[in-house]
Amino acid sequence: MSSALAIRNGRVLTADGFVETDLGVEAGSISRRVPDDPEVTIDASGLLIAPGYVDIQINGGYGLDFTADPTTIWEVGAQLPATGVACFVPTIITSPAAQRAAALRVVAQGPPPGYRGARVLGLHFEGPMLADGYRGTHQQAHLRPPSPDLVDGWEKARGLRLVTLAPELAGAEPVIERLRAGGVVVAAGHSAATYEEGVTALRAGVRHGTHLPNGMPPLAPREPGLVGALLDHTDASVAVILDGVHLHPAAVRLIRHCKPADRMVLITDATAGMGAGPGAYALHDLVITVDETSARNTAGDLAGSILTLDQAVKNYVAFTGCAAEEALTAASANPARVIGEQTRGRIEVGSVADLVLLDEDLTVQGTLVEGNLVHGRRSFTDRIERRADIPRPRAE
Repeated sequence: MSSALAIRNGRVLTADGFVETDLGVEAGSISRRVPDDPEVTIDASGLLIAPGYVDIQINGGYGLDFTADPTTIWEVGAQLPATGVACFVPTIITSPAAQRAAALRVVAQGPPPGYRGARVLGLHFEGPMLADGYRGTHQQAHLRPPSPDLVDGWEKARGLRLVTLAPELAGAEPVIERLRAGGVVVAAGHSAATYEEGVTALRAGVRHGTHLPNGMPPLAPREPGLVGALLDHTDASVAVILDGVHLHPAAVRLIRHCKPADRMVLITDATAGMGAGPGAYALHDLVITVDETSARNTAGDLAGSILTLDQAVKNYVAFTGCAAEEALTAASANPARVIGEQTRGRIEVGSVADLVLLDEDLTVQGTLVEGNLVHGRRSFTDRIERRADIPRPRAE
């Protein structure tokens, strides 16, 4: 249960940029006033206070893979606040229907008793309606053509928030319409779509591009392809993996020049190797090899990443020279907007008190999820004054 909490002397990221102000939290939400007698007071002197990060594409981490074993979602979620993540959307890659059903059951059942970690906002199904020629590490044997029967029950009310598909496949348009009717956001990815097919998909209701420009044909002078359609369509958001491997920094700058700032979304696409070190790990029923910088399949091709979202924020600033405000928003408000979360990813009265406190180098010092302090570096815990006996944050 969240406590009445006061955060004092910090620089708070608002719609108008950073503002030096005190911040109050009551009943898990940002309050209109700072509580007079808070149970917890945090001295945020010298720190930035931003919305907690939202990762809408993450396959696993810390040695665990969600598709192979969806019950590991909570074990990973308990560790994500150390990277500033307050909410996430676990990704289930192309696999048999039983794996997707198992993941939906896990999310519906909710976390185990005493869980203190990032909030799960629903699932992301990446596949199985993908183009064979751009499937990447998704196994060909599990690919399926779009059909109403395949997506029966794929609804927000049942725990599904986002679906990535190849919109040029026969039968995709009615599937897009059906998913949207069920409250599910549709993204284009792992696709061979032409520019014209991409535009048609955007008109049909696709609103997001999955890990642009990976998993799709490169932009060419006479065939801009799906990359061109997504960059050319102002309202479409695009997700990028800023690990320095998936995208050259110059490519990141070019994408940023093409898209409004509120349509740039940072994701990790992290696999089991994230936070676990070099070695061999599962990605569904495959084995991927992780080194110091990347995760790759047996053919040597990239297979997700080992990126954390806090590092993606730092990389965005380093690659583009953008202000910290822009990078922090790309990891919070923008992904929250993609999946229709109206009260997360921003700091305003009534919004959920998902917060990350950072130093000037954008290193995470502490993370709150729904008003609960669930992570803090050891030096950060010295800033906390408690009036009542509440659970202590996890110290790094």
